[in-house]
Amino acid sequence: MPQDYDYAALGFRAGLEIHQQLDTAKLFCSCASEITEDIDYEFQRLLRPTQSEMGDVDRAAIAEAKKKRRFIYTASKRTTCMVEADEEPPHEANGDAIDVALTMAELFCSRVVDEMHFMRKIVIDGSNTSGFQRTGLVAFGGMVDEVRVQTIALEEDSARKIGQKDSLVNYGLDRLGIPLLEIATEPDIRDPRHAQDVAKRIGRLLRATKKVKRGLGTIRQDVNVSISGGARVEIKGVQNLKAMPEVARKEVERQLMMLAVKAELEKRGITKDAVEACETIDLTAAFSSCESKVVRASLDNNGAMIGVRLPGFEGLIKGDYREGPRLGRELSGYAKNAAGVKGVFHSDELPSYGITENEVTEVKRLLSVCDGDGFVICAEARAKALAAVTAARERAVIALEGVAEEVRKALPDDSTEYMRPMPGAARMYPETDVPPVAITAGRRAKIRSSLPELPEAKMKRFVRDYALNRDQAKQLFDREIEDEYEAFVTKYPSEKNAVARILLNVLPELELSGLDTSVVDGAMVGGILDALSQGGFAKEAVPQIMNHLLKNPGHGLAEAVSACGVGAVGEDEVTAVIRAVILERAGFVKQKGMDALGPLMGPVMEKLRGKADGALISKVLKEELKRAMGSQQPGR
Repeated sequence: MPQDYDYAALGFRAGLEIHQQLDTAKLFCSCASEITEDIDYEFQRLLRPTQSEMGDVDRAAIAEAKKKRRFIYTASKRTTCMVEADEEPPHEANGDAIDVALTMAELFCSRVVDEMHFMRKIVIDGSNTSGFQRTGLVAFGGMVDEVRVQTIALEEDSARKIGQKDSLVNYGLDRLGIPLLEIATEPDIRDPRHAQDVAKRIGRLLRATKKVKRGLGTIRQDVNVSISGGARVEIKGVQNLKAMPEVARKEVERQLMMLAVKAELEKRGITKDAVEACETIDLTAAFSSCESKVVRASLDNNGAMIGVRLPGFEGLIKGDYREGPRLGRELSGYAKNAAGVKGVFHSDELPSYGITENEVTEVKRLLSVCDGDGFVICAEARAKALAAVTAARERAVIALEGVAEEVRKALPDDSTEYMRPMPGAARMYPETDVPPVAITAGRRAKIRSSLPELPEAKMKRFVRDYALNRDQAKQLFDREIEDEYEAFVTKYPSEKNAVARILLNVLPELELSGLDTSVVDGAMVGGILDALSQGGFAKEAVPQIMNHLLKNPGHGLAEAVSACGVGAVGEDEVTAVIRAVILERAGFVKQKGMDALGPLMGPVMEKLRGKADGALISKVLKEELKRAMGSQQPGR
């Protein structure tokens, strides 16, 4: 079981940054804000860091520039114009997008700025053709679930990364420029579960506007985490809200590990100067006969084995954890990020991976490793191996300071890996191509007069108007399908129970059985509800029909009904089937009388499930049992 913590005692603090795509045209042009695989043209760029207004260069931009990457951009004419290619100045800021931002500011009771000024945020990882992202402050302050809102900003989304091969990175420009609402909170969040609750609340308010995009990738949650003695670490890309508590918990665990490493290094008397003084050494000759497949593949391709000694690090790289964070992952993460290697080997895990004891002994000799020391080695193209080992040594130096302020990426297992240093103030400077936008009193009054229905009020209305219980209403909101539910019950008011069953029971059950329910769309559900309302089959047949449709994507509804054998039958046929079942079990019926009702329902349903409504079947079975009992009375 994962270890949980006394977060108050640890001094846990967290804040959120929610990035939500808006369902409008792009922020600085009229291009469609949609994702497409169409490609009409492409071009290449190199990006370099520039100075801020104060003459400083951002450290994150410097780190990115060291990777010396080239970028290929692919674009379609429908979603991209000269603005995205940075061949034309941005157009006037999208008024609809600004109105959505102002709506959220009102919902949070934030203080709206009198005039919006856009800024340029330096980003040279290739995700912006211009080398910067435009962002404008809309409001500051406000509250959500007892957590202070820090800022509400409107910015342009980045380009979509499609792939990478060595130093060549491919981006699609369809996503670049889609309006992105950024909501940042103060670090008032008390524990990982609270972080999830606050993010969920913000998400519900965003959806209430009905002006935000839905689906995978349209909302991105970042969480900033720190503990006492640690540092603020920004974790980007927590896609699934269910994962947020575990991502935050694992970050606490990682920071505790780093603090423990720092304490042990101090105890051993290791200094920053001692680690920085260790030189990288070419160890290729020591591996001339190495049988490791990983090492052999690199060396046979004119690669090199480069290593560096880490004084005092013995036993700390692997750590005492069977599972959980290790310093080795931190060293490897820096190496991967700096040089694009698959990883590094370290002393605490060798001999292994085909590297022998004799080879380890020779490495120790060449690196002048003493008792208590560790080392890191990397087999790759010479320049990449050197960059990787140098980065690993830099990370080892940082370990002497404890927890580093940095940006990390959330991984599928809810752990994280290093992305880049924490950006500084030097990455921002004024955008001179976009004029300021005045936020007038009249505009704000218009926004206030048409605020959306709050989630709490909507949930109460669902309970009142649609005969749902509170748990069902809450499930709809938790699964983020409350709008779909209302659309269906509005169109099919006589089938509101069936709508709730499909959305809250049938789909989750099919998903648990291993079927991909993401392909279920409004057309499929609408078609089923249409047929159900017209008596095409009984509501009990819905799970069977949907199961068939998901397993047979090429089939239509009529084919599914036929294959499942659940076409609707009338009351006369129901009566005939039930009479036959009673006749087959005449002795049992005579013995049990009306108590046979429950036991007979099973064999009756085997023959009629999905073909007739359960209430009709129950009614006819009762009537036929009474008739049968009457015919068995003496003198009849």
